[in-house]
Amino acid sequence: MPLTATDAAPPLRRTLLVIGIGAGDPNHLTLQAIEALNRADVFFIPEKRAEAGDLARIRRDLLARFVRDGAYRMVGYTMPRRASDGDYAEGVERWHEAIAAAFAALITDELGESQCGAFLVWGDPSLYDSTLRILERLVASGRFALDIEVIPGISAPQALAAKHGVALNAIGAPVLLTPGRRLAEGMAGEADGIVIMLEVREALAAADPDLELYWGANLGLPTEALVRGRLGDVIAEVERLRTELRAAQGWIFETALLRRRGG
Repeated sequence: MPLTATDAAPPLRRTLLVIGIGAGDPNHLTLQAIEALNRADVFFIPEKRAEAGDLARIRRDLLARFVRDGAYRMVGYTMPRRASDGDYAEGVERWHEAIAAAFAALITDELGESQCGAFLVWGDPSLYDSTLRILERLVASGRFALDIEVIPGISAPQALAAKHGVALNAIGAPVLLTPGRRLAEGMAGEADGIVIMLEVREALAAADPDLELYWGANLGLPTEALVRGRLGDVIAEVERLRTELRAAQGWIFETALLRRRGG
């Protein structure tokens, strides 16, 4: 479905909530998020992949627990995969275009004019999640006039710091949030704390082994795993846990904080 407006069709007006649901623990939901859940008529739930199936179940459990009257509808959809080969930026662009087409079909076919739709975003919608960018793309196409409200959630870095009982930053020092790919290329800047959100394995393999590591996988979930210590001393334990989790469930969500020791 092309994402361009036509002269014959005015923009489709719909209301959407983008709700951050935290890093996995149902208790991560804020009171604002619970109120938002109870305003929505239709929830769009990604499904059909190994990790998506597990996370779809968690989303359904959240709705069953927190939506008071149960008068809502869930619509499942398959999240397109991003190609891992070729140019990274071009791959992301094609991936976002495919997701935008999926979102356009959902909003057009499944959401009535007077209804409120909702996307339940893992963590926080503003941090390493593309839902808001995809919806902006739909608005920019001219086909949609969307009233979008964003409800923040507890992010993976917040959950990681809480689990380890540490602050993300040293006193007066900056923190860098980055995908591991960039850190593996040597981009660390002047930050004393580095939070790795994606491609954690690659980043840890390339990092100074004398850094202090605070690592977490599947934060807030029953399969949660935590490791902390000098990177060179604990990297083997991280790899063991990573391998076990992937073998058991087929996927893993990792987040890591690296800091200068004694900082």
